[in-house]
This record gives sequence, structure tokens and C-alpha cells, in this order.
Amino acid sequence: MEAKGRSLEEIKSEILRRAGKINPFERVQREEVQGLVGRMSSLDPDLWGSEWGKLGSRYELQGEAQEKRGEREAAGKTYYQAYEYYRIGRYPVPSSPEKMNCYQGALRSFLRAAPYLDPPLERVEIPFEGKQVVGYLQVPKGAQRPPVVMHWGGVDGWKEDRRSSSEALHKIGLATFTIDMPGAGENPLLGQDPRAERTFSAAIDYLATRKEVDGKRIAVMGGSFGGYWAAKLAHVEAKRLRGAVNWGAGVHYTFQEAWLRPALTERASQYLMGPASLLDARSYIFGVKTLEEVLKIAPSLSLKTQGLLDQPSAPLLCVNGKEDDQHPVEDIYLLLEHGSPKEVRIFPGAGHMGRVPGRSNEEVLETVTRWLKQKLS
Repeated sequence: MEAKGRSLEEIKSEILRRAGKINPFERVQREEVQGLVGRMSSLDPDLWGSEWGKLGSRYELQGEAQEKRGEREAAGKTYYQAYEYYRIGRYPVPSSPEKMNCYQGALRSFLRAAPYLDPPLERVEIPFEGKQVVGYLQVPKGAQRPPVVMHWGGVDGWKEDRRSSSEALHKIGLATFTIDMPGAGENPLLGQDPRAERTFSAAIDYLATRKEVDGKRIAVMGGSFGGYWAAKLAHVEAKRLRGAVNWGAGVHYTFQEAWLRPALTERASQYLMGPASLLDARSYIFGVKTLEEVLKIAPSLSLKTQGLLDQPSAPLLCVNGKEDDQHPVEDIYLLLEHGSPKEVRIFPGAGHMGRVPGRSNEEVLETVTRWLKQKLS
């Protein structure tokens, strides 16, 4: 069965519904988006990248001009706006030349905005098996060696896209270290590597060396598919983590063909371009091209198959919507049946990540950040 995609008109309507409010369009100018949507003649990935990239480039050039005039604060905001448009241009993954151009533009403009963020953001490169693990460290101003939350997103939400979660954590006095999950962004390993969590372990090693943060008080949080890696780390790094949050992912059933085939061909109701686009994103993190390749690889990721579920774990919070059609809520119940006791918050009537269309996801974010603060106190 071929994966279904939404029509051009359906996607245009959804973009306008989300503009200025909902991922990945929460920080864009609605008027500009309306103009771009009016020009969209197809869903060709290179056309998508090219159109959003033009907006990104315009803001990037404007930021350069402001910087030359010494208008540093204004330049920082403009560079960040450039990043937002480039980010959409590579969404969900840079699977074509123009989308890859947008990803490069997103990295470039994000780093140009970094010194002007509050708190300022530092790019960190950690040597790793002849390559490097890259992350972004932010320490709230005035905080004395605060605990640190290492967090990441899923197949389409990369480390540059974690601003809202980081800001919520900074407000409660926690430092943040954002990183890409395996297969995404600058992570040096693919998502199908059986021990790809060692990239996170390398980051934990590194954070223990930084005097600005308390390397003995570290927690992790993974959003969407990234929640799987948080659940795995809770078991693999049980002794070094104060807590882990699996926000929206499965650990076993989600990787079985009985769930995965319909999820990637028929469902994904909250995914912008429908299941065909979600399949593209999942394929990208595994480094493959087809549904059948994804179905062949996925079962090996099961934490049950890997024998981890009955091992001790760090404190683990599982959060999701009861009606999630990307990752089955049954996987959370499976976690409860094994190993160390877990904490859970299921949101009834909500979908993936606890989201309800047309409603703010602030309650879910507050639930997660409050729990992390408690575990790191």
C-alpha cells in the first residue's frame, strides 16, 4: 500500500491555520506566509525549499545589513527570523537539494542569532569516534552551577527547533543542552544503529566536565520519536540520570509492522503533509528510502527485544495523548509492566504529544517541566 498524502489545497489550508501559532509555523509572519501559500503550485520538495528559502535569504541579508550598521540586537532578531523560514524550507527533512540548502541556511542563520539569544547560546563540538557530537549549551544568567536538562526532538524537530522547551526550562532555573537524536541533524549516527544512544552518553560525559553546570544533576527529555531515546537512556544510563521524560514515543509496539504499516500509510492525522511525509521523515533517520526498508529495520529498535525493559531505570515520566496515531499509548502501559516503577500522564482526547487541534499545548509542557524541576532539585 502506498502512503497517502494530503492534497495541495489541504496543506495550504493547514499552513494558514497554523501560521503564527503551531509547529513548525509558530514564529512566522502570517502575511508573508499567506503570500507564499498563494504562490505554491505543487508539493514538489525542491519548490517547497526554494520558496521558503527565498524568505530566509531575504531576512538573512537584512540581518547582515543591520549588523554592519551596528544594530546588533535588531540583527539578532532578524537572523532568527531567517532561521525560522529556512527551517520550514527543510521541513520535515532535507530530502532534496533545495531542502538541503535550506537546512544549511537554517544552521548558518541560527548560529548568527545565537549570541543575541537570552541566555546566549554556545555551540559545543564533542569528539566522538573520529566524528563529533554537536550540541547547544545555554545557562540562565545569574544561575550558580544549575542542573542541566539535555533534550531533543523527533524525526523533524531538530536541536535548533527546541527554543520553546528551552525557554520554559530556563524560566525555572535549569540549564539546557539541546542535541539531535540519531539520524537527525548533525548526529553522527543513523537511527538504525543498535547502540546509537552512545552519542547521548558522550554528551553526558562532556557535561560532567563543565564548571558552569552541575554535571551530577542531569536529566533528559525526548519529544515525539525522540522520547524513545529518552526511555532507552533511562535504562542504559540509570545511574547517571536524575530523570528522563518520554514525551510522545513508543518503545516496542510502535516498531512492529501491525502498527507501523498503517501508521505510515493511512494515519498520522496531525502530521502536516499526512502519512506520506511522515514516512519520508522516518526513512531519512534510518538512511533508507522505502516503507519496506523501514518495516525491516524498525523491530530491532524494540526495548523489549533488546532486553532492557526489566532492567532498573532512572526515574521515568511517560507523557502522551490517549489518541496518538503515530505512537501507540499501549507502549506506555507496557513500560509500566516491567522494571522500575514509572510515572505517567495520559491526556484523554488528545493526539500525538498530548496535542489537541486548536488548543495550546502549554499544560503538557508545564507538566513535563515541573516534573523535571522536581527531579533535579
